[in-house]
Amino acid sequence: MLLKIILFSGFSGITVFIGGLLANYFNHHIKEKPIKYEIIHALMSFGAGIILSALALVLVPQGMEELELFPLVGTFLFGAILFMLIDWYLAKKGGQVATLLAMMMDFVPESIALGATFAINPKMATLLAVIIGLQNLPEAFNSFRGLVQSGFTIRKTLVIFFFLSFSGIVGAMIGHFYLSDYPDLTAYLMVFASGGILYLLIQDIIPKSKLKNNYLSSLGAILGFLVGIIGEKII
Repeated sequence: MLLKIILFSGFSGITVFIGGLLANYFNHHIKEKPIKYEIIHALMSFGAGIILSALALVLVPQGMEELELFPLVGTFLFGAILFMLIDWYLAKKGGQVATLLAMMMDFVPESIALGATFAINPKMATLLAVIIGLQNLPEAFNSFRGLVQSGFTIRKTLVIFFFLSFSGIVGAMIGHFYLSDYPDLTAYLMVFASGGILYLLIQDIIPKSKLKNNYLSSLGAILGFLVGIIGEKII
């Protein structure tokens, strides 16, 4: 079981580094043409669809199964409001750290929940690991561009992404060893993360994925959600 957790959480995290490498290649080898921005927005939209599938198929259903109505509602709203306040603070502060923290806000709680879920429902945990990994790829792709544009060097950004990739394993280990015996706490964490992630999805990711006079980028979100449906059906 421990090896499986390391492998799947490693997969969910390594896509952060892979996304950075792809973004670096994309920036230097793809010419500045409309198709370049269409691809970028399609990837953002695809990532949004995957995030939405994680909420709808894994995180929220698990929370609804374990929690009563009022704790469920309170935890969900608390996550949304806290992420809103953090987002407001980061937007006000700006700079390089803000961009990096914004990317970590959903990855860390998801990784902890992933580790705890392996002890409760291994099949669901496998699906969650795949969804997190696919979600991190376009998210890292776009975060890399933001960090470089805000002043980080390419080398420094890739080093940060490399070490951030392994934080998923650390988070999963924490979740597995400290939360696996407390399914209610895992459910609280999932619902809390769901509220916050949904806020970020509506506030930041979906508006930025929209490209004027382009309708294919929206199809990316549909395909992203479809990935979650297929994974749920197979697993």
